[in-house]
Amino acid sequence: METGSPPPLTLRKSPRQGRAVATVDAIFEATLQVLSSDGLIRLNTTRVARRAGVSVGTLYQYFPNKQVLLFAVLERHLEMLSGAIEKARDQNPRAAKELIAEAVVKAYLQTQVAQAEISPALYRIAMELDARALIEAAVRRSAGAIEAMLSTSADGRFADPGLLAQTLTAALYGTVPPFCHRVLSAADGLEAEKQLTIMFRSYLVAQPRQD
Repeated sequence: METGSPPPLTLRKSPRQGRAVATVDAIFEATLQVLSSDGLIRLNTTRVARRAGVSVGTLYQYFPNKQVLLFAVLERHLEMLSGAIEKARDQNPRAAKELIAEAVVKAYLQTQVAQAEISPALYRIAMELDARALIEAAVRRSAGAIEAMLSTSADGRFADPGLLAQTLTAALYGTVPPFCHRVLSAADGLEAEKQLTIMFRSYLVAQPRQD
């Protein structure tokens, strides 16, 4: 017996007007608050709607079920991560390799630490839902931003900035998520930033450059 494909984890409709955008933003913020205060298991659309100050019917206009809502929250989080690295690229034109390492690590980890209280829940959402496409898109954006920084480095041209960017991005997205099994404190975040920066700097310093 064929069961068919699962329904897509997409918004029922996208907000276009200012009021609708504000409503969706309030729902996102309420979801984060409920995740933080009540946890993933106790989160439901009724609790989120109540916290957001909207009716459940209004919430369902955009998010037809809990899974779509959680998927959208994870998507926004990943967009924040890749967006932070793109911002670091824009703020550090023609930077030296040491500064590139510091800027990339700081951008990524500060975004993670800013949502430290819900990191375990976000990690579980990524595991329980089919979020591979979302994660791959965030990785591609991040790698592209890092490659752009390396390609215009003040230290000269790296032999293969694309490969270096892919390696650094894999280290970020592969090393940091295990921290998300627990809440990452500010002190833990600073120590992780210190250690990852040392790792990234050492890696870039060791790379040959084209003359």
